Amino acid sequence: MTSETTTSRFPTGFLWGASTAPHQNEGNNTTSDFWALEQLPGSSFAERSGDALDFYHRWKEDVDLVKSLGLTAFRFGIEWARVEPTRGHFAKAELAHYRRIIDYCLSVGVDPVITLHHFTSPLWFAQAGGWGSDGAVDRFGDYVAAVAPILEGVTWVATINEPNMFAVMFQMSTPLQYPDPAAVMVQINESMAPVNGEAGINAFTMPEPESIPTQVMIAAHERARAILREKTSVKVGWTIAVQGLVARPGFESELARYQWVWEDVFLEASKDDDWVGVQSYTSQLVGPNGLEGAPEGADLTQTGWAYRPDALGLALRHTWEATGGTPMLVTENGIATADDQQRIDYTTGALEGLAEVLRDGLDVRGYLHWTLMDNFEWVHGYEKTFGLIAVDRTTFARNPKRSAYWLGEVARTNGSGIRS
Repeated sequence: MTSETTTSRFPTGFLWGASTAPHQNEGNNTTSDFWALEQLPGSSFAERSGDALDFYHRWKEDVDLVKSLGLTAFRFGIEWARVEPTRGHFAKAELAHYRRIIDYCLSVGVDPVITLHHFTSPLWFAQAGGWGSDGAVDRFGDYVAAVAPILEGVTWVATINEPNMFAVMFQMSTPLQYPDPAAVMVQINESMAPVNGEAGINAFTMPEPESIPTQVMIAAHERARAILREKTSVKVGWTIAVQGLVARPGFESELARYQWVWEDVFLEASKDDDWVGVQSYTSQLVGPNGLEGAPEGADLTQTGWAYRPDALGLALRHTWEATGGTPMLVTENGIATADDQQRIDYTTGALEGLAEVLRDGLDVRGYLHWTLMDNFEWVHGYEKTFGLIAVDRTTFARNPKRSAYWLGEVARTNGSGIRS
């Protein structure tokens, strides 16, 4: 590639931002299933989420940071467990809380990108059978209908985060349905044990999504989409983890099967959406033994994933083909590393791939980095650092890294800070 800048490759109005999730940032989400799971003896979580980043109280400070850096979009979630802490009771104060965040984003010129379900569900929902219960789709629909009135002025709403990963993960809450949840948790942990020595939530470390939970996720998304289109003017989509899988020579049919099970069945459900969120971190090969872990000798991130900034371009191209041309947002892309220069290098490579995708005529509306701040990374706890901003675990002071200022300059210049 030449030394030219990529300024002209990003369209006017292209969104530049960062993403977060409620359970990973808000703190003290005590009415959720994941909070309950974290407390169990034998829990698969390295530590408890606790206060997280105290985003619940410090949200204005964090939106101001987003704005001051030069970013134009901020993805955050509405926590179902807060909005409906007991079945049928929708907390007006919590709905007002989330509306205040939306209002403030809009007032300072930051586009809110809202996620309605980001892995966590209310504890009462999990104890009643969760997503495996007969009424799961209806219960989710009730929640979406309750949230709809606070979405006025919002453009981008994602119904469910990574349903292809959650179609496997949702069994994690199964122990909460039993008198001895800790014992059941042990069985769940064994069934989801990492393979190839890898850790982390991705397609090559987890059992495949089964047909029934997959169809439940799709039905819940379709129900939410219908409700939102009836009651709001938002653009509706959901976000999919797209692995950027590539076949070894001779294993193209195996690649097609894995792509269908893990990605394409969900991407096909996005054909009628207003947009689809693409979430990309790494790429893997499909060979004689199926999905392969990171190749021997590969550079690895903190999570054990192969260092593959080119994965974003692969993921966008596959998504475009699988959906038949649904407009895309990059809703997550990043790297777990303690080396901030490596974060800049990785993101530079990813954005170069995105620029090439745009040059080829694919419709991508924005790029949201994962994540705004070092946060609670599920089973890893606080050890793995994806954030543009460091957070003191005692004082909660926010300290932007060099990568945050770098991405902010990219945003201010609509890409001229990226050298290809």
